[in-house]
Amino acid sequence: MSLRPRRVYLSVGASAVVVYLGALWNRFALDDLYIVVLNPLVRNPSGLWRAFGASYWAGNLNTTVYRPLAVASYALDWMVGSAAWFHAVNLLWHAAATVLVAALARRWAGDVAGLIAGLIFAVHPVHVEAVANVVGRNELMAATFVLLAVYAALEHGSVLWSGLAFACGLLCKENAIVTPALIAWAWLIGLRSVPERRALTRFAASWAIVGAAYFGLRYIVFRSYGEGIVAVAPVFIGQTPATVRLTALSTLSDVARLLVFPLHLRADYSPQERTAVTAVTDVRLWLGVLVVAVWGLLLAFALKRGRRLEAFGLGWIAIAYSPVANLLFPIGVLLGERTLYLPSVGLALAAGGVLQQLPARRLALTAGALFLIGGARTVLRVPVWRDNLTATASLLEDAPMSYRTYDLVGWQFLWGRQTEQALGAFMRATDLFPRDQRVYLAAADAAFTLGRFALGDSLLARADAICPQCPASYSNQAGAARLRGDSASADSLLSHARRRRSP
Repeated sequence: MSLRPRRVYLSVGASAVVVYLGALWNRFALDDLYIVVLNPLVRNPSGLWRAFGASYWAGNLNTTVYRPLAVASYALDWMVGSAAWFHAVNLLWHAAATVLVAALARRWAGDVAGLIAGLIFAVHPVHVEAVANVVGRNELMAATFVLLAVYAALEHGSVLWSGLAFACGLLCKENAIVTPALIAWAWLIGLRSVPERRALTRFAASWAIVGAAYFGLRYIVFRSYGEGIVAVAPVFIGQTPATVRLTALSTLSDVARLLVFPLHLRADYSPQERTAVTAVTDVRLWLGVLVVAVWGLLLAFALKRGRRLEAFGLGWIAIAYSPVANLLFPIGVLLGERTLYLPSVGLALAAGGVLQQLPARRLALTAGALFLIGGARTVLRVPVWRDNLTATASLLEDAPMSYRTYDLVGWQFLWGRQTEQALGAFMRATDLFPRDQRVYLAAADAAFTLGRFALGDSLLARADAICPQCPASYSNQAGAARLRGDSASADSLLSHARRRRSP
């Protein structure tokens, strides 16, 4: 079956936009408030360049996350000033990534493969968090630049354009670091011929220069962050390196489910919804091992049969997921649906290679079913991210045992000046998971606001015991209290922090 390239790209691009039109009525939810709405860099045109000298979490000395290009794009959007505009830009980035997925599949396996891969990527429900929540844009931008870098290297052999896209991807999100590995994987399996030695040396040199410049810039920006700490997922707090890896391996069953059958979605995978795996007899570990085994068998089959696009797609999943898998090193989340945006490119490519071999009638039915089922699930999920209230209400239904759910409920009450209810929600969160210092600080904030100073001091003592070396957390919480107008609470938090610093 032959299709016009323009028709393929228009079809998949339009599909990527249509299923997310409901996002134009979304406002700002969860991290949007801190990274966009309350971020002084975003609210001032100077943020377009000042973002390159600041943390992604402006004013938070506990984090050294560096995504300046994403923050600069928010500053540009703020000049328009409409939440709908922020979401419209997200839709355009998603459409661009979708068209690039289709372009890669089409160049390597034909028009039909491009159409199928593009449609799957356009409507995949696991993408909703990244597309419908404004701050998911860092995933969209990073993925788009990674795809551009791969396309420029493999289809045009351009060291310059591939290196430039690689650099832009890193400035959007750290997971773009996988770009050279994705390109090398294509050469290794023969999807595209390995360049001659001189060109290969230029590619390697460009990657080294971009990487060195990026890490050098990070060092310059964060060298004064003396109180910064390495963030790990709450489930890993106090756990051994072996337990971290066992838990991460068990999570692969969730990854496979979300990529292949994303019916049940949630915004949080924290304790007690997900707990640590401490023994090799845990069935969750063996489900993860089974996923790895099935993936390995599929990859071996694809390589043996010369199905290079399918093999490339399967390898892409593993390579793109590796920075967020918690297997090489622990990160700040055990699992986030937004982090599957780039890995899902591999699924779309592999599926496009497999399904394009179906007879025309069966192919049309399959493509239609995938579009309708995936699109319907996506359309129904988009309104969850309308605002803080809808996102929190969804968590109460989707993840009722997650301590983060009640932490978010507490913050809703706190910002709404329902301080007694906020304190109750924070205490419920500490009952579910007693090892997150930030929840105790929030609870102490609420207690001080209510004038319950003895309770507030006891909560701060528990926070101190969890992380004695985290004084920056106090200033962050005090800043939130001042934004609410609770100066007395802010003063109590800062006074405690000063006493901790005193010899």
